[in-house]
Amino acid sequence: MSRSATFDDNASAWLIGAPPDEPAPPLARDLTVDVAIIGGGFTGVSTAYHLATRHPGLGIALVEAVRLGNGASGRNGGLVLNGITVLEFDPDVAAREHAITRGAIDAIEALIREHALPVRFQRTGCLRVATTSESAEAAHAEVEALAARGVPLRYVPGAELPVRGGHGGIFDPTEATIAGIDLVRAMRPLLVARGVQIFEGTHVTSIRERTPLELVTPGGTIRAQKLVLATSGYTPRLGYFTTGLLPVISHVIATEPVPAGVALPETGFFDDLPRLGYCSITPDRRVVFGGGTTSAYAYRFGNRTGDPGPFDDAPLRATLTRYLPQLADIPVGRRWSGPLDLTLVRHCAIGVLRERIYYALGYSGHGITLANLAGRVIADLHDDHHEPWRDCAFYMRRPGGIPPEPLRWLGYHLYTRLTGKSPWKRG
Repeated sequence: MSRSATFDDNASAWLIGAPPDEPAPPLARDLTVDVAIIGGGFTGVSTAYHLATRHPGLGIALVEAVRLGNGASGRNGGLVLNGITVLEFDPDVAAREHAITRGAIDAIEALIREHALPVRFQRTGCLRVATTSESAEAAHAEVEALAARGVPLRYVPGAELPVRGGHGGIFDPTEATIAGIDLVRAMRPLLVARGVQIFEGTHVTSIRERTPLELVTPGGTIRAQKLVLATSGYTPRLGYFTTGLLPVISHVIATEPVPAGVALPETGFFDDLPRLGYCSITPDRRVVFGGGTTSAYAYRFGNRTGDPGPFDDAPLRATLTRYLPQLADIPVGRRWSGPLDLTLVRHCAIGVLRERIYYALGYSGHGITLANLAGRVIADLHDDHHEPWRDCAFYMRRPGGIPPEPLRWLGYHLYTRLTGKSPWKRG
């Protein structure tokens, strides 16, 4: 039987088994630093790590409104995927983007190994499921085109898929799954050892673009020469990219641990539908599932990202058990929600405003790899080293084109109605 989740039990399954973490105190004084970073997720932590490693002695403050990893970095589906652009397929672009993101996944793995970080990370590949015969044919052609360019993909016929309802699939052995909260928490001591000052429970209420920049918080003002916006779907609250991001609330479920006698896929998987369904298996055999249905997402008028209220997990559970019917009797153990930051082009933007405000946002649900890569990109931009990224789709992009309210709310629901029909009702 399904039940509704409330904000009080809005706890990600990834918190089960996560390493202990003692929060930093909130800011309680005025502070002057070289670089201020707002946001304690993958982007903010990665940026702080790269800047502090490259520039010992650089004054860096990382400010988080709640706890490190409280946002999407600790609430995602766990799939560490390749690729940047998603709307059109160009084999040369796709091969180049695959090389960039594969290198980013290599870097995550190397970081974990170098510092012996207690992170649940499994690089066993991921599977993209084609849900129609037409998309399976396109997937087969895509594999052939990319294999000719050296990309190590494998086409999986429908009969060999570990999930029901697929017509074929693409297996990428270089992809992975990760407990994001583990990585964020494990990075804390690395940042502290490099002199980064961390303040949690510190909400930035406004930014004054003066010289130096001023970040106003309830406990004090931070003055900084440079600023990093690592604030994901919360960015419009600070007055930036108000027509560039659509904060959409994503709902996710996780089962209780699945008994050893029940077969599970050996890798995470996701599908090719407009309401992208995605699934990963935790080391203790919990099945994490999100998307797959219009009910898995919600937009709240005025970009509100606070308490999403209750949601019914029945549609997500129904979609999950259509893919994995052997889970029909496995109860759901956790339900949680969190905001995604969508852009019109459905990929992220990384750049700099007025030579002192850096940003990386708009991951559109594809952010684990790219948000960790963003730290390196921002550090390069900070060092005026732009060349490696000029040809990337995210470079210096300034997302826009999303209308104001009420057109925004109407547009979201119109798009949902046009694209959100269940694929399981076909034929």
